[in-house]
Amino acid sequence: MRQSQKQGPLIPNFIFGILALIGFSTVAVIAVKYPLNSYDLNAAAWVQSLETEPLTSVMLFFSMLGSTKFTILIALLAMGTLFFVLQHRMELLFFFVSLGGAVLLNLLLKLSFQRQRPIVHRLVEETGFSFPSGHAMAAFALYGALAFLLWRHIKPRWGRILLIILSSLMVFMICISRIYLGVHYPSDIVGALLASGLWLNVMVGIFQWYKGRSIAVSR
Repeated sequence: MRQSQKQGPLIPNFIFGILALIGFSTVAVIAVKYPLNSYDLNAAAWVQSLETEPLTSVMLFFSMLGSTKFTILIALLAMGTLFFVLQHRMELLFFFVSLGGAVLLNLLLKLSFQRQRPIVHRLVEETGFSFPSGHAMAAFALYGALAFLLWRHIKPRWGRILLIILSSLMVFMICISRIYLGVHYPSDIVGALLASGLWLNVMVGIFQWYKGRSIAVSR
């Protein structure tokens, strides 16, 4: 009975992981075999049709928030808080591996698929391969991991709802900014979210298993 109770919470993680893997594989095949597919071109054209000077400034701002420098800054602040203030070493390890693993996975995937970036209507210049988006993968891992950790310590329902809204908004704006600025196809973003979601899901499953095991041992 105790064993089934331990495994029960991991079943949703397993199901989500399978769905994310299938979804990513599907998007990856489309992105590689049909790099200039009509979905990507039409969706990107629609986003870029909204271009205005003020909106471009907003998108540049959110793209900067998803940059490597800003991501490292937020990560260091979060890890410093977890280690020195809260002294949650297990949560610190979870956060570090979740974000660091997502970044390494992104590099491996980019080298594996080697999809070229869009060449039409770029508002900024970027180097490197396009699929999956590094900004999107890092943003999902960063704010997803933070949301998971903060959720455990926020009790009021309104606080948790606000946490999810703010985290989702940050990820969405960073992702949409990359399409708007012309440096990624929509499928680069979708693939990145699925890949990062899959990785974070694995990390959450391991973390929950370990915490459950620690509680059981302490009893």
